[in-house]
Amino acid sequence: MLRKLMQTDDDVGMLIVRLALGIVMFPHGAQKLLGWFGGQGFAGTMHGMTGMGLPAALVVLVIVTEFFGSLSLITGFLGRVGALGILCLMLGAIFMVHLPYGFFMNWMGNQKGEGYEYHLLAIGIALAVMVRGSGSLSIDRARSDKGSYYFRR
Repeated sequence: MLRKLMQTDDDVGMLIVRLALGIVMFPHGAQKLLGWFGGQGFAGTMHGMTGMGLPAALVVLVIVTEFFGSLSLITGFLGRVGALGILCLMLGAIFMVHLPYGFFMNWMGNQKGEGYEYHLLAIGIALAVMVRGSGSLSIDRARSDKGSYYFRR
């Protein structure tokens, strides 16, 4: 099972896709968990998101998934699992927050919130990683049966 999750080809395109999603998501996870990049950290995120009516267990899952899912994508370690986590987060964000504001982001400040176009891009990228795997320069590639003998020991 683990071998199938990590199976991937030496695909540079998937490296680019995986890194793009991981790098974009990492600051969001670091804001929520560590308070980096102007974020509120774990306690502040828990307070803010439970104040929106989310159960505490779900908020912990969101924080952990966003932070460690992005690291999973950046390193290419269990990239499919990290991508699935990000996909679920984006679906949750669309249906719990962004759907009422329509498709477009709030580029001109004309609406009360942000649309879901960004989320759809992240979902599309996550789906690509789930289908094709982490690609080249990933831990998954190094550990897969198509990877280097040195890493399979």
